[in-house]
Amino acid sequence: MDDIATSTLLIILGVLLFLSAYFSGSETGMMSINRYRLRHLVQQGHRGAKRVQYLLDRPDRLIGLILIGNNLVNIAASAVATIICLRWFGDAGLVVATFGLTLVVLIFSEVTPKTIAALHPERVAFPSSIILKPLLTILYPAVASVNFITNGFMRMLGVNPNNTQGQDALSSEELRTVVNEANSMIPTSHQEMLLSILDLEKVTVEDVMIPRAEISGIDVQDDVKSIIKQLSQAQYTRILLYRNEIDDAIGFIHARDIMQIVTKNSVELDKSEIVRSAREIYYIPEGTPLNVQLLKFQRNKERIGLVVDEYGDIQGLVTLEDILEEIVGDFTTTITPLSSESTTLQPDGSVLVDGVANIRDLNKEMNWNLPIDGPKTVSGLVIEVLGDIPQQPLCLTVNDYRLEIVESSDNMVRKVRFFDL
Repeated sequence: MDDIATSTLLIILGVLLFLSAYFSGSETGMMSINRYRLRHLVQQGHRGAKRVQYLLDRPDRLIGLILIGNNLVNIAASAVATIICLRWFGDAGLVVATFGLTLVVLIFSEVTPKTIAALHPERVAFPSSIILKPLLTILYPAVASVNFITNGFMRMLGVNPNNTQGQDALSSEELRTVVNEANSMIPTSHQEMLLSILDLEKVTVEDVMIPRAEISGIDVQDDVKSIIKQLSQAQYTRILLYRNEIDDAIGFIHARDIMQIVTKNSVELDKSEIVRSAREIYYIPEGTPLNVQLLKFQRNKERIGLVVDEYGDIQGLVTLEDILEEIVGDFTTTITPLSSESTTLQPDGSVLVDGVANIRDLNKEMNWNLPIDGPKTVSGLVIEVLGDIPQQPLCLTVNDYRLEIVESSDNMVRKVRFFDL
């Protein structure tokens, strides 16, 4: 070593520091790369992505290879730097080499390459894999030996080095964060739809159903002329038929079936023929999540159903359109009143809300945070908080919202004013 010129040792030291920077940057780039984008590029046939995926399939081997190389060049650099400093500074060279090399390695071989690799992992990982993949083959005996020892030590500590299954899986909340942070990569409307799909498991059929009191149906006990008039003026293509009351439902009759009956009969329609044309009712248990019900509609080839409680009493009506609107928003053909039609902004900044307004819809439209784990309407929320139906104007507080009951009747709260929103 004494025969080697100092200039040559400086060149060797520079090469070793460059190799150290390469291994440090490669490690950070490989570990920082987006695994989902990597899989997408692999499916697209990207060669660099395939090499990186091959290396990341066994991260213990990859890390072992990089650390073997990094430690070798760092120790060699330390030895070379010590010789150079001893020539220049004598015995003080040991101290100079220790602190000087630490600073140089820290700046040029650690912080700088690792920061660049963290900011641009693909630009670092893909080219690095060209060298790392064949290097792994060449140094495999050394890497395997190191891995055998380290894996055994990890097992002694209760860690299974081979248990990597499911580490890249995302929960619904984590997936929600990914969608929210997509920004311009995904249009806002698409982000809203994706988030709505994730919300389907948290929303039940009671949240979107048409309440029992608002179900549009026809009593088959009425005379034929009245039934025909109601059918002709119906706002829906599917109408519920019942006897005397909703709980004695017969079935749904489609507008297409009505037209066929009218076309076939040149004389007065027979009520029994209308009843026979009714299709069997599809019942939905209350509490069914929307994602489950959507699949059930698809599996059973149904588009509409009646929500029933544990006693079999009808609570409301749900259609396929109601569930789809939770994903894509209200259709232009819907005749259901919008949330904005249930709210009126007052000159003093307060908001006047109808008692029948749906709380979930209000939260979405007004960006409020009213509780949705109980009653579905504002009237139900007020009654639950008070424990009674108020018969005179009064004020109350719900989740830091100040409410004033403006109008109520014997069975419900009709108007509520919200302050300080």
